Amino acid sequence: MALSATLTWLVDAAAYSAGADRFLAELGAHLLGDGLPLAGGALTLDIPHPLIARRTWLWRGDSGEVMEALGFAPGGSPAAPAADTPNDAGRRWLAGIAAGLVHEDTIGGNGPLLSWIGPRPFTPNETNELHEAARFAAAPLAALAARATLTAALEAYLGRRSAARVLAAPLRRNIGETIQAALLYADLRGFTALSDNNPPAAVIAALDAWFDRIAGAIHAFGGEVLKFIGDGVLAIFPVVGATPRSACDAALRAVSAARIGMAHLDAQRLRQGLPALPFGAALHLGEILWGNIGAADRLDFTAIGPAVNLVSRLEGLCKPLRKTVLVSGALAAETETPLVALGTHALRGIASPCLVFTPPETGT
Repeated sequence: MALSATLTWLVDAAAYSAGADRFLAELGAHLLGDGLPLAGGALTLDIPHPLIARRTWLWRGDSGEVMEALGFAPGGSPAAPAADTPNDAGRRWLAGIAAGLVHEDTIGGNGPLLSWIGPRPFTPNETNELHEAARFAAAPLAALAARATLTAALEAYLGRRSAARVLAAPLRRNIGETIQAALLYADLRGFTALSDNNPPAAVIAALDAWFDRIAGAIHAFGGEVLKFIGDGVLAIFPVVGATPRSACDAALRAVSAARIGMAHLDAQRLRQGLPALPFGAALHLGEILWGNIGAADRLDFTAIGPAVNLVSRLEGLCKPLRKTVLVSGALAAETETPLVALGTHALRGIASPCLVFTPPETGT
């Protein structure tokens, strides 16, 4: 049988859409081209994400513009209404742009949800055309959902930049590149005692609160967490452009924000009768090999190199020097942020002594 332009596109090309937003925009445009009176549309996908339960894309027929609304998982956002059903955001938005009734099709029983609205109620024939388009959309939407799931899972475990690298490169060893980056390494002080003297649930709650503050600050200033290592965290701020100043300044701002966040957390914990969570952090600038390492059939995407060793050893000086934040001479030389010199110190396992600095506001 002869297929409409919309159904032909769904069969031949829709699975190659750049993302769900483009899929919705192109599907809406094809339906308009086939004569359906559409004012807007919505596409809702459930995705695996630590914070987001579902994503809804909203399309306007008059402009072709696509926006996105997020549905947060329980605990993901205090502003998210707990009683929202999967398409509440799409249904409310569509009802606000046109006078017609919202038409909805659930793909595959409990899969993606497609919704449309027109300037008037749809006729029975138009409703049938929308149902038919939804049936043909099942296969391309399954492909898009699979790609979105893979990307979301990799970003949750590896970080956005690292996930993009993994998806773009072959899955084998010796795949990577040397980059310059400001590195941040931080961990909690007294974590062994904390874990020995508290039940696992309390330890995990403390770790989650700590990682929320340090990782949140890192991400807010453009960095990326590479690893959670026990109670420690390794992050990078890749150098972009001719000079590393922006990356170094971003790392300094991130650790300053983390200190403020941890001060608020400690005050809250003390009010609850819980111990504070002191930490140490070190910053360094250097070259790292960023890529795949591991066994032939079990890989890790991470950063290695002398710079990683140095920043971890430098953090080990926080306790003996009684400082929360230490900065290497290499990073200090690339920033105009005021720093206090602490002299030259030997680092365990590092051949050359290291010039060490600390921010002036750093306490003991």
